[in-house]
Amino acid sequence: MLVLWDIDGTLVDSAKLGRDAFVDAFERVTGAPPSQLVPFAGRTDLEIALDLLERSGVTPHGQLLERFGLELERAMAERTDDLRARGRAYPGARESLARLGEEHGVVQSLLTGNIAPNAAVKLGAFGLDALLDLDIGAYGSDDRQRGRLVRVALRKCERKHAARLTPRDAVLVGDTPLDVAAAREGGARSVAVATGPFGREELEAAGADVVLEDLRDTRAVVEAVLAR
Repeated sequence: MLVLWDIDGTLVDSAKLGRDAFVDAFERVTGAPPSQLVPFAGRTDLEIALDLLERSGVTPHGQLLERFGLELERAMAERTDDLRARGRAYPGARESLARLGEEHGVVQSLLTGNIAPNAAVKLGAFGLDALLDLDIGAYGSDDRQRGRLVRVALRKCERKHAARLTPRDAVLVGDTPLDVAAAREGGARSVAVATGPFGREELEAAGADVVLEDLRDTRAVVEAVLAR
């Protein structure tokens, strides 16, 4: 089984420093701050960057987007100390990752809208990176559309572990309706946690297979992920 975790709002509270990094990256690339912010939750970094640029009247092109990605990586790395001081891993996150890691046949990684370097910064700030196989994660730098990231992660896992996997061998754990939609589009199961901006009713309405209030009850997390 491949367990794919979202980061922001699911495992980690980044104290909105990721959003601040976007604003910095935008200004470094364009010379001015964005004229307005856009929705962030559940979206890939490329989607957010394109939206910010277009709403500010900036025509995005390949070279500009490449530079934006590099500046976004730099801006997040510069916030590592602030992240440790102001952010946190959600209660039960570490324990749930460790407990699932003891299960035979379970591999854990990421399905996140973050670009890969920023995902590593956010997890590394709280020592969660060692509990996941980041090599086989699916990131916002892999594909703009989150729903296609399930298959990205499956392909990476198959190559690294010489395993034959189908989408039903994957479960996505996230905190937004867009996480649920990505799981459904990719053919995976979804476990939603109401630790982000969306409540239980919204996540159930989105079609999550299981909804948890948070990750504090490690046994409940394991049962939900393994569909026991």
